[in-house]
Amino acid sequence: MTTVSVVCGGVGAARFLRALAGIHPAEATIGVVNTGDDTVMHGLSISPDIDTITYTLAGAIDPDRGWGLREETWRAMDALGRFVAVRPCGSSAAPTWFNLGDQDLATHFYRTARLREGATLTEVTAEIAAAWGVPQQLVPMSNERVTTMVTLLDEGIEVPFQEYFVHRHHSVPVAAVRFDGVNEATLTPAALAAFNESEVVVIAPSNPLVSIAPIRALAGVDAVLSARRDSVVAISPIVGGAALKGPADRMLEELGHEASVVGVARLYTEIAATLVIDPVDAHLSSAIEAAGMRVVVTPSVMSTADIGHELARQTLAAAR
Repeated sequence: MTTVSVVCGGVGAARFLRALAGIHPAEATIGVVNTGDDTVMHGLSISPDIDTITYTLAGAIDPDRGWGLREETWRAMDALGRFVAVRPCGSSAAPTWFNLGDQDLATHFYRTARLREGATLTEVTAEIAAAWGVPQQLVPMSNERVTTMVTLLDEGIEVPFQEYFVHRHHSVPVAAVRFDGVNEATLTPAALAAFNESEVVVIAPSNPLVSIAPIRALAGVDAVLSARRDSVVAISPIVGGAALKGPADRMLEELGHEASVVGVARLYTEIAATLVIDPVDAHLSSAIEAAGMRVVVTPSVMSTADIGHELARQTLAAAR
């Protein structure tokens, strides 16, 4: 049985893993997940990408938002509003800009308690996935803290990713991105084994700069992927010059890259031999090949299960 590892960010990776499960055994699939987006809110340890993938694979994701749980309620968040008027100036207590649904809170309660007991994030992630009935192995990129920090162009200040993405609705231009703590953090043993031992590695259609780059920034990751480059396939998150979800296209341009499949190819050419692109970008195939990557053209907007399954088939076939 072929083992497939997927380098994961958030929604795009979650949808690809769901599609992959339709044509490939879930127990032979490993998701190595970005934790640079992780944060602490209300004293709770929150792992947005891990949770989005878990909820999606469990069939519990809210289909409209693409994050959080379906049929969610927000009574706890609503109740925080009564404290806004009494909160002292400068206090970080009871922020209301980062919504946590009532059901979703249970996941964060559990993660926080287990981490405080001394469990690793790898152990806790496996427990949460099992509780949700997810058969895929989900592995955080690191057990140590790595925080994606974004420098805002107009204000000249650096903020954590969730401040940029959620609080400011990723609507402000950025000047730089860095990964605080990455030099002290290490790739988890399970992630290293996945990259070394899987027959196929897929880079999911996630933001290359803030979803995939934090994983690549960990010591040894690019070296491992480069050494097995022919069996690494990337799926472009840019279709027709735009991101399907989130600010990837704008961030690429703001940080000096081309917001196109060619720009994606230039970022991935050292670690992946093949780039999967949508037919709308087929005319750029020669430019991608000039950047050093093979091209597979297939519908990549997973608007139906059948399209998702065919995307997964073509992606695995490209690696083989």
